[in-house]
Amino acid sequence: MMRWIAAAIVSGAPVLAAAETVAPADVTYDDYGSVEQSLTGTPGDAAKGAAIVGSKKAGNCVACHQISALSDVPFQGEIGPMLDGAGDRWNEAELRGIVANSKMTFEGSMMPSYYKTSGYVRPGDGFTGKAGTEPLPPLLDAQQIEDVVAFLATLKEE
Repeated sequence: MMRWIAAAIVSGAPVLAAAETVAPADVTYDDYGSVEQSLTGTPGDAAKGAAIVGSKKAGNCVACHQISALSDVPFQGEIGPMLDGAGDRWNEAELRGIVANSKMTFEGSMMPSYYKTSGYVRPGDGFTGKAGTEPLPPLLDAQQIEDVVAFLATLKEE
């Protein structure tokens, strides 16, 4: 590895630093809840994001939101806003902030904070009925957040 880096420096080729994942506690939100910095430095994969959004075992966004692009996913919810056109309503930084911790943008929102590990009002510990111990694992990892953002950005008004 070091020889490759040295060869790149000598030849003048660019050396790409390994992108570091931003930990949930280190995410920087602006005054409106947007997150400008990618959480991974790796572009999101919209196809993977669609799978997360529609999965009952992952994001499960369709439990509350309707998304026409996922018409094959049954039992879509109606308590959150329809996400058709989300890519026109919000930019990438706003989408990242909403998915990571919607309460930074929409105070009092029922939407889960998918990239948060502490500061909960009453966390549960599985099915024991006992309070959980923080920090808790985030609901989605950093790359999954980026994938969901990439998918939501594709949802344009027609």
